[in-house]
Amino acid sequence: MKHRRHVFLTVTLTLGLLLTITPVQAQVQIGASISDQGLDSFYLAIGDYFHAPTVQIQAVRSRLAPDEAPVVFFLAQRAHVEPSVILRLRSEGRSWMDITLHFGLSPAIFYVPVEFDPGPPYGHAYGYYKKVPRAKWSTVRLPDADVVNLVNLRFMRDYYDADASAVVRLRHEGKHFADIGHAAGKAHAKHGPPAKRGKGGPPDKNPGKGKGHGR
Repeated sequence: MKHRRHVFLTVTLTLGLLLTITPVQAQVQIGASISDQGLDSFYLAIGDYFHAPTVQIQAVRSRLAPDEAPVVFFLAQRAHVEPSVILRLRSEGRSWMDITLHFGLSPAIFYVPVEFDPGPPYGHAYGYYKKVPRAKWSTVRLPDADVVNLVNLRFMRDYYDADASAVVRLRHEGKHFADIGHAAGKAHAKHGPPAKRGKGGPPDKNPGKGKGHGR
């Protein structure tokens, strides 16, 4: 009986600890393999690229996994709303595509032109765009993982001047975008700053300009 009681108490305490994990702790566990330097420089780069103040960066950092952070600012910029609005919708359980359509944005905004045939994990995403005529890209529906990969690919290319094929290869190897960006940043520290740094993404003339709902 004592042995059973001990096992029961152990399981109960373990479940209790799991239920008390905060969003911040969950994020740390998800990004446990990312170096601290990589995370810090990644969020600094996001703030620089999207011209976001520290308070906004910290709000997103405390609620979402690192790889999802650029998506919040990317959509906020194109929908002309505060990042907190995007963060609230995401916290309600909405997919990135649901949020995109909520603001009247077209999935065309996620497309990043490349001069090679991308493999996994980008193959499916580019396959959607290839199968549908450009005029009908508004009908494309991307799962969350594809949205995250495409937004970060644009971010890596524009801010760090990273080679798109290298980003695809590193993602295929399981690398986090924070570490990919950190490595690219260190490389540019030796050879000069990226030429495109701080542009904040494509201009609003990009297809799928938002309607600004939910301000």
